[in-house]
Amino acid sequence: MANRTYDLLGQVQAAHQFDHDSLFRYASVHVPGFPSSAASTFTVKQFGHGQSNPTFLLEVGNGGSVKRYVLRKKPPGKLLQSAHAVDREYQVLRALGEHTEVPVPKVFCWCMDASVIGTDFYIMEFLEGRIFMDPKLPGLAPERREAIYRETAKVLAALHSVDVDAIGLGKYGRRDNYCKRQVERWTKQYIASTGDSRYPSNPKMLELARWLQQHIPSEDSSGEGIVHGDFRIDNVVFHPIEDRVIGILDWELSTLGNQMTDVAYSCLAYIVDINHENQQVGKGFELTRIPEGIPSQAEYLAEYCSASGKPWPAAVWKFYISLAMFRGAAILAGIYSRWLMGNASGGERAQNAGKQANELVDSAWAYIARKSVLPNHPPPDPVARDYMKQFGGGNESGRLVPSVKVLKLRNKLIKFMEDHIYPMENEFYKLAQSSSRWTVHPEEESLKELAKKEGLWNLWIPFDSAERAKKLLFDESSRMVSNGEHDQFLGAGLSNLEYGYLCEIMGRSVWAPQVFNCGAPDTGNMEVLLRYGNKEQLLEWLVPLLQGKIRSGFAMTEPQVASSDATNIECSIKREGDSYIINGRKWWTSGAMDPRCKVLIVMGKTDFTAANHKQQSMILVDIQTPGVHIKRPLMVFGFDDAPHGHAEVVFDNVRVPAKNILLGEGRGFEIAQGRLGPGRLHHCMRLIGASERGMQMMVQRALSRKAFGKLIAEHGAFRSDVAKCRIELEKTRLLVLEAADQLDRLGNKKARGTIAMAKVAAPNTALMVLDTAMQVHGAAGVSSDTVLAHLWATSRTLRIADGPDEVHLSTIAKLELRRAKL
Repeated sequence: MANRTYDLLGQVQAAHQFDHDSLFRYASVHVPGFPSSAASTFTVKQFGHGQSNPTFLLEVGNGGSVKRYVLRKKPPGKLLQSAHAVDREYQVLRALGEHTEVPVPKVFCWCMDASVIGTDFYIMEFLEGRIFMDPKLPGLAPERREAIYRETAKVLAALHSVDVDAIGLGKYGRRDNYCKRQVERWTKQYIASTGDSRYPSNPKMLELARWLQQHIPSEDSSGEGIVHGDFRIDNVVFHPIEDRVIGILDWELSTLGNQMTDVAYSCLAYIVDINHENQQVGKGFELTRIPEGIPSQAEYLAEYCSASGKPWPAAVWKFYISLAMFRGAAILAGIYSRWLMGNASGGERAQNAGKQANELVDSAWAYIARKSVLPNHPPPDPVARDYMKQFGGGNESGRLVPSVKVLKLRNKLIKFMEDHIYPMENEFYKLAQSSSRWTVHPEEESLKELAKKEGLWNLWIPFDSAERAKKLLFDESSRMVSNGEHDQFLGAGLSNLEYGYLCEIMGRSVWAPQVFNCGAPDTGNMEVLLRYGNKEQLLEWLVPLLQGKIRSGFAMTEPQVASSDATNIECSIKREGDSYIINGRKWWTSGAMDPRCKVLIVMGKTDFTAANHKQQSMILVDIQTPGVHIKRPLMVFGFDDAPHGHAEVVFDNVRVPAKNILLGEGRGFEIAQGRLGPGRLHHCMRLIGASERGMQMMVQRALSRKAFGKLIAEHGAFRSDVAKCRIELEKTRLLVLEAADQLDRLGNKKARGTIAMAKVAAPNTALMVLDTAMQVHGAAGVSSDTVLAHLWATSRTLRIADGPDEVHLSTIAKLELRRAKL
């Protein structure tokens, strides 16, 4: 199991004592929020983990409250040149903390005045979380182990993706020839550490240095970005209950250079086991037995390479691992040397470091002698592997198995959600509940631009619709967009089934779909234009919608009739010369409140005397047209969904050009049926994502809250409920995917029965899961402090807005009875 950060504390070692009163006076002045009262209690404890720069917990009590900080300082005594540079730690932590999303503790102050406590030091925030001292992660369930390793690889990739020039670290170190300089540096450090007759140099270590110098990869001559220098799982703090990193620690060796050295160092546990208890270096778990759930070294590397964009390192991996062991041996030799001098901060553990250094050198030579250390090509992505198992039973040719292309998009989408959407949810909600709620948060527009750059824009567009648009819009005579830009705006060429795997991820947040230009009603309206619009209509309205410059609304439902039966519509669209005059009242016109909404697709009747299904037409209406009156926003279980909104709209003698009619008079019902296919199935896909969000929150809550003497997760009633939710969710997901697949293969008409089933099952499953999640959260579940209530309200609404359950059930029953007659 993991150690809580607070559990790693002990009394301050005698060699590291300093003046507490002097430190208190300094901190009171230089640390924001640090209590300054003389009545405050002040205690100092030392962290026992780590043998380099001594690290201490500062606890300040004042009026019943306790504040905690961490101090990190240079060790006392004579030090090796350039070692223990705590000033560099402070510099890199401050730059990363202020300018990136890389998780690091916040730093408060840096002190160079040795008169305060005897050495340079800095003070940072205390992170309450978990540190996994044993890379085998004993005591964790297999799926948690995999999540921990996957998160570790992603965080390292995020660090390596930082633009050092943009955050002021461009001169933090030389970027070129990093490995060459590392070999030279650690050789000098090793020789300096073993100069004492009590600890002579190991000839194999010096021979290893020469081998490394002869095998430095050619890529080392070019510069890269930031290198942590000591990245491993026990230098990472995880959230107390969630499997996500909240802080990377121990930056003493950080610089700029060859980042693959970080990756190799983080992989050492696969190769060697540096066990401080039995005082020896053994074989790593890839050479003995990988604990269940932990990915193989190749799978861990594939996760990192996928997230960072780095090439597969098989050809040079032997060098990087050997360099990591070489450096590890030099560090251990330094620790042992300081122990001999009496100033190592690792206590008794430091006493065995010299012996372990020599054993690590032997392990490096054994690794060099191996014939093969990595496969020539990366293994399947871990997410791809999971989905192969889930959707194809391990058979890659299964009908519902997503392609590699889709899995890559899914990975990017998940990362985008984790990095940008979830962290912004509270900010979006704050604006939506303020007096300025009918305005757009500027960050939303920024995220839309980022989504375009990431290739996550307009993913919903079916490939057949995209092909029609290309022929109409981007022929040789059209120069309306720059070269290649139309490909981005027309999506990734996905089928409905392929999009289903992605749309589910977006459904986990009510704010996500519009960021990717995949939100309703815009997708349905764009689909109408893509399938039924002429070139002039596409140029005027579709192009800005595809570009995300405007939004739209769909006006069909009317307050005075049962609008689920489209033949009841009473809004009139009357032809007068070159215009149509529109009169009627609509409500639940979603999107009409949005300040970016520029066009409405209005359904009304052009001929009240025609056959029932030939009376309706659809027409494009500029929302600024005289006579269009936005009367009020409507509430959905208390949510007005600002700034998007659901409006009541009155059309009072609204005159629009006759050219705005879609497909022709009397074709509205036909268009509506076409719109009911792909666009409406998107709601089902998003509901699966909402259900997954509810499952995740439910389980996390149950694992962190106690009731009647034990965790909620330990109660039989909860276990029964969560199991039933998972069963229903998996059944519904497969039904939705089957519907999407039939839509692709058979078309809307033949797939309508399965689509109807999905439309009934998806919202009801989401309501079941979200209701259980709210019950587990208690009062918090029905409050606005979590997303559960909003997700529930949206899901319940879709039992009507996505076509009433009764209509879908009738369709299913009719098809079933027809089948029986055959």
